[in-house]
Amino acid sequence: MRLRLSVVAVLAVGGALLAGCHTSVVGQGPSAQRSVPAQDAVVPGSAAKALDGLLVRVKGTMAGYTRTAFGPAWSDDTTDPDGHNHCDTRDDILARDLTQITYKSGHCTVATGTMHDPYTGRTIHFVRGPKSTVIQIDHVVPLGDAWVVGAAQLTAIQRMDLAEDPLELLAVDGPTNEAKGDGDASQWLPPSTGYDCSYVARQIAVKAKYRLWVTAAEKTAMQKVLAGCPAQPLPTE
Repeated sequence: MRLRLSVVAVLAVGGALLAGCHTSVVGQGPSAQRSVPAQDAVVPGSAAKALDGLLVRVKGTMAGYTRTAFGPAWSDDTTDPDGHNHCDTRDDILARDLTQITYKSGHCTVATGTMHDPYTGRTIHFVRGPKSTVIQIDHVVPLGDAWVVGAAQLTAIQRMDLAEDPLELLAVDGPTNEAKGDGDASQWLPPSTGYDCSYVARQIAVKAKYRLWVTAAEKTAMQKVLAGCPAQPLPTE
């Protein structure tokens, strides 16, 4: 299992709400935090509104969890939008998230490309081969976290759909993805603070779609992020 990274804290400056969606990794800024938005400030149709609709419960156990509980990695045999297109899911996401793409053969196997990493803000060049893991495909809601907040109760088909869903997947910097581990939003947010709002909104969308729940600490962390972007839309795929 990948190593976990410490929870991030949301910054405030002089008691005034910061513009945009910015949080800070612990140890990299002041400890002051934004206040949670008032209920009547939540925008209908926003990620914050969808967050209000998620169940709040404690995490279950990891008993029974394995990666194979979510089906074979990068399977094309799903009901997801890219399912049954004769390309594996990893190449589908590389093709979606990279630019200047070339293919090894046909229209599936991505050979080279360029990515603007949402987690770090870095520009990363991908070349298929021994260093392919410089770019990895992240499960935005880590599968280990998904397991303990409801995925253990899904059917095998539903779990495979979750693991291969484009809504749940992002091409990102490999080492940063490994550092994320199975942390939820109360334990890990992207180093690039400008992506916090989009990241949290995508996690909420996945959890809402697959009827997963959040912990009290996780919901509070998400609310603090979304306080800076109350109209952040819920992504769709």
